Amino acid sequence: MPLQGEMRLMIQDVQHGACALLRHFNGQVGGRLAMIDSGSAPDWRPSTYIVNSLGLRRVDYLFITNADQDHMSDLQGLFDAGIDVGVLLRNYSYTADQIRQIKRQGGVLSADAERYVGMCATYNQPAVEPFDQYMGGIMTTTYCNAYPRFPDTNNLSLAVFIKFGAFKILFPGDLEKPGWRALLQQPAFRAELADTDVFFASHHGRENGFCAEVFDYCQPSAVIISDKPIEHETQQMVPDYRAVVRDAGVTVRTTGRQRHVLTTRRDGAILITAGSDNHYTIDTEHRG
Repeated sequence: MPLQGEMRLMIQDVQHGACALLRHFNGQVGGRLAMIDSGSAPDWRPSTYIVNSLGLRRVDYLFITNADQDHMSDLQGLFDAGIDVGVLLRNYSYTADQIRQIKRQGGVLSADAERYVGMCATYNQPAVEPFDQYMGGIMTTTYCNAYPRFPDTNNLSLAVFIKFGAFKILFPGDLEKPGWRALLQQPAFRAELADTDVFFASHHGRENGFCAEVFDYCQPSAVIISDKPIEHETQQMVPDYRAVVRDAGVTVRTTGRQRHVLTTRRDGAILITAGSDNHYTIDTEHRG
């Protein structure tokens, strides 16, 4: 079947966290809701937005790319708001007990971490309605390293490719150099990188999330960094990411400017719209 409608992917400004909302639209009719991470900010929570702005009570597909607090700080909030989560997509190489042990190394588990551990124990059956068949033509491919080869949450991140027609974006969680290099040993992963249009910077743009070898296989048109005012050296890598982006970059429709690296700190929420004609546009909340 030929593609119809469009994909809308909203990367939310959750400062030093991660959250993106994904839906297929035919005209103004929205399809199922997928969410990549459930991070929040002091003035924005996905649970509130889903109920009050979208008028929904269900997240059909929830990807958790990294099992750290900044990627799931509103996970318990979803359930408190009465939002049903249909399918959890995560790194399945560890069990609930194993991820609990990993998280306990950092201290007492938050309510969100406890919820995630519980979901790892209960959301473990194949999806009755798989993502690729029920998202209006939006497709996903995921890759991850295995526990116990990697015992840390960052290098156990789930790398999520989202595709619609010719458009592709990669969400790599908080992968660090060793995790990237392990994934690059997989021919399928190297091949998947090749036609990535937008690259969501690992670990919020920190140096330890930048792996130069990745860009031997991938030359995106833009890099997006989810961050807040300078903290944890997240802005120091902007020149390095700029150097691996295609010279043309992308045109931000909001301003008409050519951009290579966008940040939620500067640009606010970032909307990517990919059409069935294989073109995509980028709009930003702020004028950058």
